[in-house]
Amino acid sequence: MIRVAVQEAPIDVAAELVAVEAGDAGAVATFTGLVRGDDGVTELALEHYPGATEQALEALCAQAAERWGLAKATIVHRVGPMVPGDRVVFVATAARHRAAALEACAFLIDRLKTGAPFWKRERRGAEARWVEARDSDDAAAARWDGEA
Repeated sequence: MIRVAVQEAPIDVAAELVAVEAGDAGAVATFTGLVRGDDGVTELALEHYPGATEQALEALCAQAAERWGLAKATIVHRVGPMVPGDRVVFVATAARHRAAALEACAFLIDRLKTGAPFWKRERRGAEARWVEARDSDDAAAARWDGEA
């Protein structure tokens, strides 16, 4: 089962985890990304391309499910304005064994950073700026290329 949600509402990690754990998988791996207040960031605003974003995330989940034999894959991603400490993203994978769940979870978080149409704007006081893509995100995503 694949579940993808792009929403303005806060992420209910407990509810998402209960849904992922329901079933007969032997392992569940999760990742929760939080807004950081680095360098005085007071707000992070995410924009996305509705429809295309969900489609890209579903394709990543399907790829992970096939590659690691997942029972479940979930991505819940926030959009809109957020403050430091808010949850931005929740990724969960369920598989028969821990290695598959852990690797698939790492794959999804690495790939969604570069493979889904999100745009980030940081606010520091009265100043706001768009966040450029990072080479480190591309390198993290590329590490999965060519692996079986």
